[in-house]
Amino acid sequence: MSSKKVYQNAHEAMQGILRDGLTILSGGFGICGIAENITEEIKNSKVKDLTVVSNNCGIDGYGLGTLLQTRQIKKMISSYVGENKTFEEQYLNGDLELEFSPQGTLAERCRAGGAGIPAFYTKTGVGTVIAEGKETKVIDGVEYLMERAIKGDLSIIKAWKGDHSGNLIFRKAARNFNPPMAKAGNICVVEVEHLVEIGDLDPDHIHLPGIYVDRIFEGTYTEKKIEFVTLTE
Repeated sequence: MSSKKVYQNAHEAMQGILRDGLTILSGGFGICGIAENITEEIKNSKVKDLTVVSNNCGIDGYGLGTLLQTRQIKKMISSYVGENKTFEEQYLNGDLELEFSPQGTLAERCRAGGAGIPAFYTKTGVGTVIAEGKETKVIDGVEYLMERAIKGDLSIIKAWKGDHSGNLIFRKAARNFNPPMAKAGNICVVEVEHLVEIGDLDPDHIHLPGIYVDRIFEGTYTEKKIEFVTLTE
């Protein structure tokens, strides 16, 4: 059984989507669970002035880090950027805008965006630079910070398995930010390691229903990179 959601590769799946100035929501944590095929296609397209929402920005020369090297990213909304020297240099030179968002807050902002919730209150960030310019409110004697939901033009997601309807299964820690990011984008494009027929996935094992997925393809992977390799003698 086939589906109009299924494409042959990243190039086909991204046709008619990419343009300058997009807000892109990228799943992944570090380099775990990142959509590397889609990111490479974005790089090759040469679109620019992108706002990218992601836990971090990959590493130098890999993942979203490649889009920094080509200077296609104008602004990052992230919670951690410590593994990317190019990121540091561009930010300190004033070439890259940065909005810091605590990790749990970032996840909830995307979840809220996908759920149609415009904003929420949290204690995280109260009294810090994170709170600058934001509304606060005292509830039951406790001060809270209002955080606005995040929505994007495009979600780029990677899963372990997916079927032709777009139902997805993530593997272990690679699930991370992918489900909330998928729900908060106007268009969701997914790459999977294994694309299977409808009915091949156990419904009880599906992490993200296909209703959130617009396009899907089976990616090509030559290696699984490890951010930090620790060896024992």
